[in-house]
Amino acid sequence: MSSTRLVLVTGASGYIGGRLVPELLTAGFAVRVLARHPERVDARDWVDDVEVVTGDATSRADLRRALEGVEVAYYLIHALGTGKGFADRDSHTARGFAATAREAGVHRVIYLGGIHPRGERLSAHLESRREVGEILLDGGVPTTVLQAAVILGSGSASFEMMRYLTERLPAMVAPRWINNRIQPIAVRDVLRYLVGAADMPETVNRAFDIGGPEVLSYRAMMQRYAAVAGLPPRIIRAVPVLTPRLASLWVGLVTPVPPAIARPLVGSLVHEVVAKEDDIKTYVPDPPEGLTGFDRAIELALAKIRDMDVRTNWASASTHGAPSEPLPEDPDWSGGSLQVDDRSRQVNSHPEALWSVIEGIGGAHGWYSWRLGWVARGVMDRLFGGPGLRRGRRDPHRLTPGDALDWWRVEAVVPGRLLRLRAEMRLPGLAWLELSVEDAAQGATFRQRAIFYPRGLVGQAYWWAILPFHGIVFGGMQRNIARAAERASTDDVPTGRRPR
Repeated sequence: MSSTRLVLVTGASGYIGGRLVPELLTAGFAVRVLARHPERVDARDWVDDVEVVTGDATSRADLRRALEGVEVAYYLIHALGTGKGFADRDSHTARGFAATAREAGVHRVIYLGGIHPRGERLSAHLESRREVGEILLDGGVPTTVLQAAVILGSGSASFEMMRYLTERLPAMVAPRWINNRIQPIAVRDVLRYLVGAADMPETVNRAFDIGGPEVLSYRAMMQRYAAVAGLPPRIIRAVPVLTPRLASLWVGLVTPVPPAIARPLVGSLVHEVVAKEDDIKTYVPDPPEGLTGFDRAIELALAKIRDMDVRTNWASASTHGAPSEPLPEDPDWSGGSLQVDDRSRQVNSHPEALWSVIEGIGGAHGWYSWRLGWVARGVMDRLFGGPGLRRGRRDPHRLTPGDALDWWRVEAVVPGRLLRLRAEMRLPGLAWLELSVEDAAQGATFRQRAIFYPRGLVGQAYWWAILPFHGIVFGGMQRNIARAAERASTDDVPTGRRPR
């Protein structure tokens, strides 16, 4: 395959897109990615091998730049978890993409959608995915729509939801549609189909159902997961009273997946999602060893988690906040009504040890502060549809821009110097937390800034209401981080090792 074949990947910072790019490179394609936030792909190990175009898929001008000279375009964009109106945003963006791809002379568009039954009223999520597929198929460019059900892979939202429900609940009450049939598919097989679809003849313009080799109920999937993970069989009782909304709130409390994302996923399980045909094999034949079975897919996912090799996860793409809002240091903020809690402290430790503690913050390491306060705020956030503290972190030792970190998003990392986090919790305004390290004559200077941009009177009232707790929360955080760094220096912990 010639490396002169140029493909565009949208959604490259997301779960599937971030894994598709290296597969395309291995297959010999030249890869261009369209990134609204290019810093979120800067730390990917493939970034030096691709062309990054900064732009937004809702902008026709940005799309024209990104699609120039492109032979195959992967459309991996959807507004899942962005609140009301996500279906309108999805359809509007898809129409603009289809029209621009046609004008640019793109040979093929490839889209990953969802399996859906015919003749039924679909959930909002499945209906949106179906509509986007139809828009692209009618857009004037030969299009391949791959339709999958539950995708099994370390870090996928569907996998993480099943994993945490099974691991945390030895006994549970579940909706009656937990017995509906589902045809899950391993993420490696999804990626193989996505790459193979690039070579379809120009006469092909249709949707294909893709699924793994087994059809199971969600109940059976949880029991099989428990067996592979070495857990006792789960006790599951189905009841008719749990609506998708109630079930999604329950999932949001038990798993790291927030209700805003759990709701459409749960809503999709109301339907039986089983492949109605396997015509994709005409164009992308099965590998010699066959498709990946359910148990093997779970084994592979758990191995990735154990080895801390989860390259992308469901939280890779941001679901909150407007992309055009400026950073705290941008000139647009000058003279604005930013509220800042700014603290500096001299730390008797090596700067490397201080940075090691800072970069390891969050997730299992916690926030070095008033634990009860953080837990209570996290529970409150989840009750209002935010991510809370259960997203954790992708890697226990290393942070890169775009990573989810509990209820924060990593916005900037300057190794050894600066970590900036942007809040994705439910707030009446915008919030950041900056942790920075500077060399000092003796040890290091640790600066910590909590920054809040209030929206209206409610935002101002929120800031002044929590101000009395700043000494406990932020003051305690700074003291405890400093002490951890000083202990690490005393113990002579090597740079890059996590102090305990």
